[in-house]
Amino acid sequence: MIKKIEGLDAVADTLEELWISYNQIERLNGIECCKKLKVLYASNNKIKAWEGVTSLQALSGLEDLLLVGNPLEEKCTADGNWISEISKKFPSLRKLDGKPIIREDAMDDEEGKE
Repeated sequence: MIKKIEGLDAVADTLEELWISYNQIERLNGIECCKKLKVLYASNNKIKAWEGVTSLQALSGLEDLLLVGNPLEEKCTADGNWISEISKKFPSLRKLDGKPIIREDAMDDEEGKE
């Protein structure tokens, strides 16, 4: 039952995937040192506010994020703005909660090529 992320400095230069689902994590602070991280599975934790995920903005290579089952995701999904909010905050993401992210700007780029 991990409550906070710590001790990743030793693997920060090489870690590409981190699977920490089903814990008691409220904030993802401590993960920003992992600059090569591409996949983060942190479903079913206790993240209930945007402050809990802001440290992910330091991870420019993050492509696949799983946050389903966190209070923040559940609230935003109920409000109907989960995918749009996450897409704005993390532009490098390609996959969210197991599904590809389709962005409006990408569709606009495709239309411009024709």
